[in-house]
Amino acid sequence: MATHHKLIMNPQLVLFVISCYFLLLFLISWFTSRKVTADTFFTGDRQSPWFLVAFGMIGASLSGVTFISVPGEVGNTNFYYFQVVLGYTLGYFTIAKVLLPLYYKLNLISIYSYLEDRFGFWSYKTGAFFFILSRTLGSSLRVFLVASVLQLILFDSLGIPFWVSVLITVGLIWLYTHRGGIKTVVWTDTLQTFFMLLAVVVSIKLVGDELDFNGIGEYFSAAADDSRSKIFNWDWKAGTNFFKQFISGAFITIVMTGLDQDMMQKNLTCKNIGEAQKNMFWFTTILVIVNLMFLGLGVMLYLYAETKGISIPAKTDELFPMLATEHFSAFAGIVFVLGITAAAYSSADSTLTALTTSFCIDFLEIERKYPAEKRVPIRKKVHLVFTAIMFFAILIFHWINDQSVINSVFIIAGYTYGPLLGLYAFGLFTKMKVQDKFVPYIAVAAPLITFAIASNSEKLLWGYKFGFEALILNGLLMFLGLYLFRKKD
Repeated sequence: MATHHKLIMNPQLVLFVISCYFLLLFLISWFTSRKVTADTFFTGDRQSPWFLVAFGMIGASLSGVTFISVPGEVGNTNFYYFQVVLGYTLGYFTIAKVLLPLYYKLNLISIYSYLEDRFGFWSYKTGAFFFILSRTLGSSLRVFLVASVLQLILFDSLGIPFWVSVLITVGLIWLYTHRGGIKTVVWTDTLQTFFMLLAVVVSIKLVGDELDFNGIGEYFSAAADDSRSKIFNWDWKAGTNFFKQFISGAFITIVMTGLDQDMMQKNLTCKNIGEAQKNMFWFTTILVIVNLMFLGLGVMLYLYAETKGISIPAKTDELFPMLATEHFSAFAGIVFVLGITAAAYSSADSTLTALTTSFCIDFLEIERKYPAEKRVPIRKKVHLVFTAIMFFAILIFHWINDQSVINSVFIIAGYTYGPLLGLYAFGLFTKMKVQDKFVPYIAVAAPLITFAIASNSEKLLWGYKFGFEALILNGLLMFLGLYLFRKKD
């Protein structure tokens, strides 16, 4: 991220706010990890109140990417992202009615153990591997975005290099999650979601005040009258076409939530299936409203910049951070810092916990192979290793990333979750068995073929440009591969 901005926020004040915030997280961690058993880290003792899970999942599913990328992206693609959000609702309905009942019936800790029951050893390991790959890359990208912003508004002015600030960031996450695991995360996510939503509401209000808006009606009419608030795109060739984005949104949700250990692990900490489904319904409703607020904030930011004669940065991800730290009041800047910090950590802490869970349960088979007293030291070592992997992945993204992070996140998801989509679809909607030993090869081939088709689609398919629906093609190819290598008996 560019570092040429002149900073008007006081770095000491920013440091104080972030320190207080972490103190709060450590307090929660201490309270939630006092009576932990070997299994608490993975299951939260299955005692999480559904409303806490629903509220906390908002923060985990939005992350710093939504917080920074979505408002900026309004300048590139209007409100077209909302077409994806509308698709989410269909995806969440599918999760609540199809996947959650399956997971509860089988009483799963890792959702990928279903694949072992259904297909066999190699399918199980393939599913878990693709989750670990996808989540490591996706979450590192999210933390990279926020680390870049914190570097810009705090660490640069203190003379601290990027790699040190990232080390501090992931180190702090490791510290407050390594004991309580998912039990701690359910509570910290609730706090982080609250701060993130507060930051959006306050930012919209403060921008409105600067633009002399009176009452909520003026906010709505200003957003509605702006050409950037166009929601629907019916051009079938465009990557942002409504049907492509709606269907992609549904599938993105099914794979990035329903087939994702991170998001499902929280649902599985609810007491029963009824509470988990109730959580999913309320979570969906709030998520749609919150995304609309982020898009509305995007219009406000562009209107503000245009009214004040401020030039828009070349990378739209930089718009909100630049305005918040250089042009808004100190109070607005502090609220922004709190919001972005909350957004980053609510995604990263649950990811580290989920990666640790998946590796311990799916690869080390910790419950089958080790007595209770040995499980905790092993799990702590795994947790530390994944923290280190995230650290190095963030540094790599810092060197190579050159586009809007929200697009990068969905592109990575399209290639890494496709095999999972194909595996679960084949398992749930057919009764066929597969030749298990071939599954890893099919899972590698499907994304590679998808990439080749998507890269050349404009030449091959009369100008058709692939958007996020590459995920669906990937899943279809995986499904087809499993069908071709099915057991014939």
